Amino acid sequence: MSVRLYNCRILTMKDDKIIEGELWTENDRITYIGPSSDVTDKSFDREIDCKGNIVMPGLKNAHTHSAMTFSRSLADEYCLNDWLFKAIFPREAKLTPEHVYWFSKLAYAEYLSGGVTSCFDMYFHKEASAKAAIETGFRHVFCGAANDYGGMEELEGYYDSLNNLDPLVSFIYGFHAEYTTKEENLRFISDLAHKYNAPIFTHISETKAEVDGCKERYGCTPAVLFDRLGIYDFGGGGFHCVWFTDEDREIFKKRGLWSVFNACSNLKLASGITPVYKFIEKDMNIAIGTDGAGSNNSLSMFREMYLDTVLSNIETNNAAAVDPFTVLKAGSTGGALCMGLKDSDVLAEGKKADLIMIDMNKPSMQPENNIARNIIYSADNSVVKMTMIDGRILYEDGKYSTIDMDEVIKECNKLKKDLA
Repeated sequence: MSVRLYNCRILTMKDDKIIEGELWTENDRITYIGPSSDVTDKSFDREIDCKGNIVMPGLKNAHTHSAMTFSRSLADEYCLNDWLFKAIFPREAKLTPEHVYWFSKLAYAEYLSGGVTSCFDMYFHKEASAKAAIETGFRHVFCGAANDYGGMEELEGYYDSLNNLDPLVSFIYGFHAEYTTKEENLRFISDLAHKYNAPIFTHISETKAEVDGCKERYGCTPAVLFDRLGIYDFGGGGFHCVWFTDEDREIFKKRGLWSVFNACSNLKLASGITPVYKFIEKDMNIAIGTDGAGSNNSLSMFREMYLDTVLSNIETNNAAAVDPFTVLKAGSTGGALCMGLKDSDVLAEGKKADLIMIDMNKPSMQPENNIARNIIYSADNSVVKMTMIDGRILYEDGKYSTIDMDEVIKECNKLKKDLA
């Protein structure tokens, strides 16, 4: 499949400059970015007049639990601990591969309509999600979800099987959190990191109670503990990072680890506000995720990027505390690098054709004073006109090419009854 996008303005995310011209794709790769010209010696399967709209890399959801769409708007009255142990864990015990397959497809539909071209997903029944991702054409990076309740014995097998299954699917080692993983299992995970020279990811310092509990058990914060155990010797990072100390940030900075922010979920569950500006001031590796639909409840990266920007203004009493382009970069390029998707970070010749088109004719995008700021402060899912992954257009003008939404909605509403 070859596609020519012309009359477009291209935000490559290498910097904040706009290239006026066109972009070509061939199969899964970008083959040309540059000025418009009369094309006389090349044919395309499709040519699209972008009419001045913005073409940019897809957004990357760097922390989510895709199949948790089953729990959207359930148990909204709980803080994290009660939400997990009273509402979520009991329902998750009932999940089957069929549940995960259909509820993952529902998440992919929301991702695609919101300009998301890949997710970093921590959940169960990974084969079911992989099947759904491959059928949909969605780029799905799995994160290990092991803890004391299960998953340890499958970790190494998933590393081998999922990384060799399909170009759209990959796997990175991970575990749920310190408070659900005893020291013996933490050491096992550290051994895997050293055996494969592999990065490790986990939920970390999401709540004050989590950090206090770790201090009671080990005399230090989770980040310090993991560093001492050698878990981070080959990279990785953590999700949330709300209650980080200066020492925690120094460890993450020194080791080049990724801090992934989840503002909506942290606010909804009353977990706290991550001081994003402190991470940016230290020039740390940052990315953005939505967390699951049960604790957000949306899977919109636009809302996440907005909050990560404006909450820093409140924290610092400074309306310019965070540069919006830095946050936009975290939501796109940063997420790709966090997930190991080095070919999907920016738009350039030879890179993966994972891109989106922003409709600049939407009222929220006019008038044009600063496009990057408009995307952060004004945009929502409605501005996404097209989403392309691996050179295939999967979503365009409200329609999906690989998802039957009527079928997905029907199956999800039928299956949710099993989890009552």
